[in-house]
Amino acid sequence: MLAPLLLLWPMSIAITYLVAKSIANQPFDHALEDSITVLAQQVREVDGKVFSRLPGSARDILRADDVDQVFIQISGPRREHIDGDRDLPLPPDDERLRNGRVHFRNDLMHGTPVRIAFSYVNLRPLAKRGDEPWAALVQVAETLDKRAQLANEIIKGVILPQFIILPIVLALVWFALARGLSPLAQLQERIRARRPDDLSPIDSRQVPEEISPLVGSLNDMLERLSQTIEMQKRFIADAAHQMKTPLAGMRMQSELALRQLDPEEIRRSLEQLAKSSESATRLVNQLLALARAENQPNAGLAYEVLDLCDSARDTVQDWVQASFAHRIDLGFEQPEAPVPIAANAMMLREMLSNLIDNALRYTPAGGSVTVRVRRELDLAILEVEDSGPGIAPAERAHVFERFYRILGNSAPGSGLGLAIVREIAQQHGAEVDIFNNPRSGQKKSPGCLFRLTFPPPRVTDEDNS
Repeated sequence: MLAPLLLLWPMSIAITYLVAKSIANQPFDHALEDSITVLAQQVREVDGKVFSRLPGSARDILRADDVDQVFIQISGPRREHIDGDRDLPLPPDDERLRNGRVHFRNDLMHGTPVRIAFSYVNLRPLAKRGDEPWAALVQVAETLDKRAQLANEIIKGVILPQFIILPIVLALVWFALARGLSPLAQLQERIRARRPDDLSPIDSRQVPEEISPLVGSLNDMLERLSQTIEMQKRFIADAAHQMKTPLAGMRMQSELALRQLDPEEIRRSLEQLAKSSESATRLVNQLLALARAENQPNAGLAYEVLDLCDSARDTVQDWVQASFAHRIDLGFEQPEAPVPIAANAMMLREMLSNLIDNALRYTPAGGSVTVRVRRELDLAILEVEDSGPGIAPAERAHVFERFYRILGNSAPGSGLGLAIVREIAQQHGAEVDIFNNPRSGQKKSPGCLFRLTFPPPRVTDEDNS
């Protein structure tokens, strides 16, 4: 704040000087106006001649001044000299000034600046006037020494206290800022002294009231960050725990194969080793898919308007061979008209693949899995139904959790497929619902219907172009 104050100070001096000059001019202008009034009363016209009745004593009184020089001049209608100082400059010939009022101007007298008051005195009544103007000019001028002295006194009376006030103001501002910012400095030290893993809220009672909202927002961010880190820790711990099983099985099978001498036993051990390797590979792929889905908003993946029918049909074709291996009838249904949605093609394919894989794993041999695309009003609907054992209503809220497995279920899996489905659906603004398969007629195998409802795509000017 020191720079603005030092900049405003000379501006204050300049403004004070102009105001002081204006104030100093007023009383002296009034004195000149009074002198003009006295002189105008002494001007007369007799037989077409203008003369002045001003006595010498009155002239001496008007000129009496201890500081400034005073000049007097009376001129006739034709600017001829009547009385007073001949060298006093005449005003500009302007008809607008011939209104009987006293006017003021600044001029030079023998190279010295003077303040001049002048007025035109009408000498003939209105009835006697002809085309020729008949008015005498009366002028009184004085030098500017008294005005300068008064202006200087005013400036000294204003400026000198500022030399005392300004340092006091600067000291008060410095003290107030230092005192007001000290809680911020203390808050800064407390934050710097924290451990890297300390995400506890900052005590808002020890901060200035002005930054309490900022501290509150920072505490909210710390809480969200703490929750995110805690989720990541749990995810890493769960992933490490899940990876233990296939890795331990692979190590055990490899050690067992090394100890076997019978080729048939070695073959069985290698088959188990291949199954464990496949399970570990699938788990790693699902972990990578889940991490990619969670980081999708920050990965720069663009959404585009695409046909849900085309994406679903292409994905179903990739799983035809797997359905043959499981001896399951894999079907696909779609409407005649396209069903547009705003989505990322890669993430959409990953989500549908996990739904189909989940349906194939839980559907017994001889069953059926159907992928269906339809449209209701402006909403796009994607359904995957199977003829498996179904999901109890009490379990439906938990199957989307990471590594969650329904008790008593012998189907292979890691519990990540539906977690990936939920994460990608949330990224696309879609809702996921689970129902019993309405087309299943078996009570022991009610089947399962996963329904994803996509919002209508937003049409922008760029899409229209």
